[in-house]
Amino acid sequence: MDLKKCEVLLKAVDYGSFSKVADELGYTPSAISHMMNSLDREVGFQLLVRGHSGVKPTDNCVKILPILRELIKWDNQLEQVVSEICGLETGTVTIGTYASISIHWLPRIIKAFQADYPHIKIRTMEGVRQELETWLDENRVDFCVYSYQPQIKRDWIPLKDDPMLAVLPPDHPYANKKSYPISACEGEPFIMPALGQDYDTAQLLREARVTPDISFSTMDNYSTISMIECGLGISIMNELITKGMVSNVVKKPLDPPRYITMSIALPSLEKASPAARKFIDYVKKMIVEI
Repeated sequence: MDLKKCEVLLKAVDYGSFSKVADELGYTPSAISHMMNSLDREVGFQLLVRGHSGVKPTDNCVKILPILRELIKWDNQLEQVVSEICGLETGTVTIGTYASISIHWLPRIIKAFQADYPHIKIRTMEGVRQELETWLDENRVDFCVYSYQPQIKRDWIPLKDDPMLAVLPPDHPYANKKSYPISACEGEPFIMPALGQDYDTAQLLREARVTPDISFSTMDNYSTISMIECGLGISIMNELITKGMVSNVVKKPLDPPRYITMSIALPSLEKASPAARKFIDYVKKMIVEI
């Protein structure tokens, strides 16, 4: 089986569009279509359903996607090891992470890394925890950088503690206090980030055994901040999310203090590609300076 065609198939599934794959790889959409027709004949069944809105995998294609991702992963790793033996540094590292980490931490690390390894490409994919977990399970990323959860079986590399904060409207009763008691959330109008799927915030509330009045949920943290600014409720989020945002809100440490530990997670550090291990070393070395 032609692994190049398999790689194109995976990108078509991920992007849902021949045009996007063509733009990235330097082909025409027609050439991508011909490659997929050829791969259909090779495997003996249709792999993609094509329509005006794009492409999506058939049920049979879904069954083989995890195997294809594993094949591509090991093919890339073989190429990297061979290059390393020959004294060359090549490869691609795909990182899944929260948007806040992608904004505030990764640019400086990537810049330093590429100064030393200019031929290793870095790709980032931002998402919420559930998406990051799926990408790890499907081998769509080499590793993820997000908050540590002990019940999830991964190889974890702790990086830095990030305090959780209460974000309040400027006229809130606790706006002039030193801290915000977690117990005060009980029944308070609350805006839940990540469309109600913010694991860190939800876990904090569960452990504290408080039930706020979740009046709104948002996907974008800027929207959450804007709603708080207008007095529609409060929220709790980690400090890194709030950095760089210009807004008329008040941020208070929690009482008792709570933290999340931002960490690297991957299925196996020992089996990670040479390029991924090199980048992880840079993250560990530079994170103390950020």
